[in-house]
Amino acid sequence: MRYGILGTTQAGRADGTPVALGGARLRALLTALALRPGRALPPEVLIADIWGAAPPADASGALQALVGRLRRALGHAAVASADGGYRLCAEPDAVDLHRFERLVAEGGRALGEADPARAAALLDDALALWRGPALADLPDAGSWAAGAERRRLDAQRTRLAAELALGRADRALPQLHALCQEHPLDEPLQALRLRALRAAGRPAEALAAYEEIRTGLADRLGTDPGPELRALHAELLRPQPATRPSSPLSPTDAPPGTPYGPGPGSPADGAASAPGSAHPRRGNLRARLTSFVGRDADLAALRSDLAEHRLVTLLGPGGAGKTRLSQEGAESAAAALPDAWPHGVWLAELAPVDDPQTVPEAVLTALGARETVVRSSTAEGLRAATDATALDPLARLAEHCAGRRMLLVLDNCEHVIGAAAELAERLLAHCPGVTVLATSREPLAVPGEVLRPVEPLPDAVALRLLADRGAAARSGFRIEDDPAACTEICRRLDGLPLAVELAAARLRLLSPRQLADRLDDRFRLLTSGSRTVLPRQQTLRAVVDWSWDLTGEPERAVLRRLSVFSGGCDLAAAEEVCAGGGVDRREVAALLGSLIDKSLVVAAPAGKGDGERRSGAGGQMRYQLLETVGEYAGERLDEAGERAGAERRHLVAYRELARTTDPLLRGPGQRAAMERLELEHDNLRTALRRAVAARDEHEALCLVLSLQWFWSLRDHRGDARHWSSAAAAIGPNPFAPPVEPAPDLPESPIDSPPPMAPDQLVEARREVRLVALASRDSDIRELREPEMQEELAGILAAYRTGMPQTCKVPGVMWHYAVMISGRFEQLTELVDSAVRACRTFGYAWELAFVLQLRAKVLNERPDGLRQAARDADEALGIFQELGDAWGAAEALAGRGETHEQRGEYALAARDYRAAMVHAEELGAHGQTLLLRCRLGGALIEDGQAEAGERLLREVLAEAAKGNSGRDTEPFARITLAMRLAMTGRPAEARAQLERVANLFTPHPPEMFAGMLQALLVSLDLDEGRLEGLLPRFREALRLMKDSMTEMVAPELPVVQLLTGARVLMALRGAAAGRDAARLVGAYDALSSSSHVPRRVIREERARAAAAARALLGDPAYDRAYAEGGGLSLAEATALI
Repeated sequence: MRYGILGTTQAGRADGTPVALGGARLRALLTALALRPGRALPPEVLIADIWGAAPPADASGALQALVGRLRRALGHAAVASADGGYRLCAEPDAVDLHRFERLVAEGGRALGEADPARAAALLDDALALWRGPALADLPDAGSWAAGAERRRLDAQRTRLAAELALGRADRALPQLHALCQEHPLDEPLQALRLRALRAAGRPAEALAAYEEIRTGLADRLGTDPGPELRALHAELLRPQPATRPSSPLSPTDAPPGTPYGPGPGSPADGAASAPGSAHPRRGNLRARLTSFVGRDADLAALRSDLAEHRLVTLLGPGGAGKTRLSQEGAESAAAALPDAWPHGVWLAELAPVDDPQTVPEAVLTALGARETVVRSSTAEGLRAATDATALDPLARLAEHCAGRRMLLVLDNCEHVIGAAAELAERLLAHCPGVTVLATSREPLAVPGEVLRPVEPLPDAVALRLLADRGAAARSGFRIEDDPAACTEICRRLDGLPLAVELAAARLRLLSPRQLADRLDDRFRLLTSGSRTVLPRQQTLRAVVDWSWDLTGEPERAVLRRLSVFSGGCDLAAAEEVCAGGGVDRREVAALLGSLIDKSLVVAAPAGKGDGERRSGAGGQMRYQLLETVGEYAGERLDEAGERAGAERRHLVAYRELARTTDPLLRGPGQRAAMERLELEHDNLRTALRRAVAARDEHEALCLVLSLQWFWSLRDHRGDARHWSSAAAAIGPNPFAPPVEPAPDLPESPIDSPPPMAPDQLVEARREVRLVALASRDSDIRELREPEMQEELAGILAAYRTGMPQTCKVPGVMWHYAVMISGRFEQLTELVDSAVRACRTFGYAWELAFVLQLRAKVLNERPDGLRQAARDADEALGIFQELGDAWGAAEALAGRGETHEQRGEYALAARDYRAAMVHAEELGAHGQTLLLRCRLGGALIEDGQAEAGERLLREVLAEAAKGNSGRDTEPFARITLAMRLAMTGRPAEARAQLERVANLFTPHPPEMFAGMLQALLVSLDLDEGRLEGLLPRFREALRLMKDSMTEMVAPELPVVQLLTGARVLMALRGAAAGRDAARLVGAYDALSSSSHVPRRVIREERARAAAAARALLGDPAYDRAYAEGGGLSLAEATALI
């Protein structure tokens, strides 16, 4: 349940349906309880809240009666009796007041962390919860309401501070002016207004406003402005350097009381103010935690290179500082060229990527283009399945970047050099607004590449770096105390930043002279007698050798074994993999701490600097090796003969993580489980790669089957396709003839860890091939290939409906094989059997899954809507009971589609809104957009056309600027185009359809190509463009004859009969009247009587019928119409 007390009191169920709350006293009771959710309130407190100073004679009885009424309205479990009182059983976030306070606090923290964009979004969400006066239904709200209103004003003030920090002072000023009129004595608010006027380039108005404030305070309170306003006035009187209007708010410009504002004791005269920051930019570059020393010339050269060239590679050895220089240079170039990359600067870290095939996936993730996918209909799911970019990560990346102007930093390319070069060349060729800055130990060798060598630091700069890092390591350290030793350290380390930083960390233990002497000892073997300068990598190796020598054997064992991880690990994984061989599991944490102190291991909270996908670790720390240290530790692991054992422990740890997390993807912990697997995806891929390389079939199959549902939910279809195919290739093909029928297996192959029993191994081989089938390209031509036909025949021979494994994922995907084999007439019967089997076996989640699948199948079938609605209702109830947000969104979206097919558009809109709640809970931003799009279409059909059109345009605007619109944009544009065509705006409609055609270039699915061509033909008819119309329309009909149309849109060819009638009449005039009337009759006879056609189709029919009747007259029209009613679809289409 959700409760609203910021306005009149409201209650709503999880699916969005409101609860009727009749009577002022009942609403007062709910308000009093919702003010303190989860707390037991004594009767006397509730009586005072509800009746104030005039309670009824039997106040206790009256309260009991009210509680009884409230329980009947909300459900008995909503209000509990506890400790002699009553308690609302709800979390604080279920009440809008408390949710408002949480969002305001988070927004304030975001502003304090220099993230005004996130602050603005959080505060907008908070303020949007207000529907009217707080606690409007509580008779004596008193201080409660006043406090809420104060917090609302604080939120408005902080929101406006965020607006200024975003450089949008002009936009903030109207609201600031209005608020200052309402609260003329609020000095922080008035100060914010003055700062906004100054930031907007209107200092004279700011001075005049100050005088107005001063006069008002004197007249009303007999006092002068406070210190903050006076200090600000002094700043306004001093000459200021010219600034652009709407410059962003600097930390000292924010009002007190906001996280940006000056605290107690801050300088009042602005003398210590930091310069204003540059405009906050989009992207994922992180704030660096240490100072950047030197390299001014390199930065200037890099800025120049990036201004003139689209591919720049920083070239140098490991440890030379390429990564840090790339980030500083990218940020510097973006600041110097503010209009060059309006879509931001994005960093893709390739160091954790050990499989070149996953480089595009890693970059997509870094760009935030990886989305949870919730398919709301069979048609939409199969449309995504036929989208070539969904199956080609590199094509999807190019599509994502094609319309953007951004700077992409590809860091650490050397170990995946071929894949990185291919990616860079593809982006340069197809995305003219993208500039690439790469770091590598060797050139990418791509045409147009500009190489920028990263040289060692000059002696003076290396000394500055040693001074800075040494002072951080040991308080009071100064190079002036022993300049000779410090100079020797930097010279002997060749000025490599990583080497200098590693050496500086040792200053906690050694003096500079001791350091220099030890370095001399370590390097003697490497330099003595050498006739040439040694490679810098060897010099860096000496530094790591030296750090290694300072560790004890248990530390060395942990460091060696950490090298088997990819992308870091948490403490539990480190303990599991690094323990053994002289290292007690309980000692691993302390040994990690020691290695961190020695700068050999990097520790950071999970989620810091790892993007959205890194947010599911519950605040744990993660441990990672620097790149060079990781390579060194890996060599030491080989020397110790421990690689096989450490990699085996790593494989087992992450196989078990995947296997035991898979069930959590179907319940209340769904989102946390997804984020956990996303966080560890690099390690999971590494485990898969090692299992496949070792041809360990049991482990590879277990990993793939444990991850396949996660991959489906998160749209990692490239991973699903690649790894399922790789695992399947290890063993024999169970679908090759002669095919052995599968036995009934109640247990799943991944219910227990490997090794698998013989029958479970064969079943795993079958299921992994189903995963591969579901994730492959669904091009009809490919599906007709003999090899695929043999595979499909084997699947149908091995499985039958009603088996335990064909009720579960992925076994349930055998229904997909039935569909693409063309056995559409059997599909409903087979799904019916699966539903019965789930009930027999007692499978709850599987029953809900198959019910929502059957609902979507029935939505497209004549006379199937009643059962589809029942199935969606039952599935929704089960999913909600299980706490599965994905399933609830699926069921609600399917039921909304059923309502649309029935013409119940208000009910459809309600379901889409409720599905959006679940999709947002899951973090499925792309699906939320898609549901908003469907909501827009339902509103148009429901007579709220302007609201629907506005919503569609908002969806397209968000899709254009975000990363979540790939599946939504085509559907939104087609829906909008039909609305525009109906309202006499054909040129706009054509532009939308042409945009859709461009989205599917160069190889659109035949069904979509035919549909778009037919829509464009209809627009040409409206505008009188008749040339070539009939051949184009015939080609559209041909394209819509594929099996995909029969599967997902059987009504589509029938609807085209109406457009065909109009085409014939436009070209042939009266001679076409009889055929046109027959086509109208055929449409009426062939279209489903239970499905209400959309408004655009109803209007198309009316126009075609009226035109044909006008040509023939009533009697002839009626005869021809009756003839058409007896035609088959093929016979009717032949008339065209």
